Amino acid sequence: MYRARLGIRPGIWLGIAALLAAAWTASPAMALDADNPGSSGWRLLNLPVGVTSISRDVYRIHMIGLWVCVAIGILVFGVMIWSIVFHRQSSGAVADVTLVHNTKVEIIWTTIPVLILIGMAIPAAHGLVLISDDSHSQLDIKVTGFQWGWHYEYVGTGVSLVSKLDAKSMAASELDSGISPYSVPHYLRNVDHPLVVPVGTKIRLLIGAVDVIHSWWVPDFGIKKDAIPGYINQSWFEVDADKPGVYRGQCAELCGRGHGYMPIVVDAVSKADFQAWLKREAAAEKAATARASSS
Repeated sequence: MYRARLGIRPGIWLGIAALLAAAWTASPAMALDADNPGSSGWRLLNLPVGVTSISRDVYRIHMIGLWVCVAIGILVFGVMIWSIVFHRQSSGAVADVTLVHNTKVEIIWTTIPVLILIGMAIPAAHGLVLISDDSHSQLDIKVTGFQWGWHYEYVGTGVSLVSKLDAKSMAASELDSGISPYSVPHYLRNVDHPLVVPVGTKIRLLIGAVDVIHSWWVPDFGIKKDAIPGYINQSWFEVDADKPGVYRGQCAELCGRGHGYMPIVVDAVSKADFQAWLKREAAAEKAATARASSS
């Protein structure tokens, strides 16, 4: 009698209890290293807020879509579960066939999704316009992908550099090297020469490649742009003036055997420090060119 009266409800409650138990068991491990890069903290399951206006706009659009989906999911599954539990055949419920071809209902459940999509399209369109507007840049950098690394040229300054996987990560990645990857800081996510940029400066990237398709991606900047041979893609970013630091990314397009060995590291510094660095690099390149010419 008890089992017949409850129908499938024991199964529902057992399923909910199992999910809660799994979440409770996983939460200590998930939260343990939430503040450490590369950890499995709960907050790393979501998009980063980032340090540029683009990344914040992308995050805002993402969260709007997420909560709309959550609300729809709660409503739809709530109605489904309520109908299954309280209007099942075993309890004597009879289907209302007049609802199947109801014109008003058809109009309502067609109009509401259309309005939801329009409401989500407006901020998405604003984000696309923001991402595409690379005008009035204050610094242009030519980015060229190759197997497997990046070449950066600061347009009009005479400064350029090649950025490849750092020696420690390369050594640890060798077969039978005897070096534990856990002993290498930022394993496979560090480079020998990072891209140095000033904060509070609109930087336009001119992105291309010399061999196969690569993709320049830094999550904290909200940027992911393909590097295509024979074609120049454009993108831009501006690191917040109060957010200097080191930001990491990687090639996001499968480009061959060494795809996992071409990380991106951007060192965002103050404008004064950047000008000093640029001056040192220009002098060093000029001296190297002079030595090469004399020899």
